[in-house]
Amino acid sequence: MALRAFEAPRAEIVFCASAGWDVVGAKWFGYRTFWVNRMQQPAEELGMSADGTGSGLADFADFVLRSES
Repeated sequence: MALRAFEAPRAEIVFCASAGWDVVGAKWFGYRTFWVNRMQQPAEELGMSADGTGSGLADFADFVLRSES
């Protein structure tokens, strides 16, 4: 749905979630991903990991801004 809504290729979309399994699903689909790990939980063992992690949305914003440069 996001591909149509934003009229952007997968590589230009960053999927942000607070659940590790959501991040893995988005990564399998081809999105860049960021895991907001507020509770400092260990990563899920699902064969993939997020492109970036942090403890809040400020960390996500920093990740996106760094990715653009």
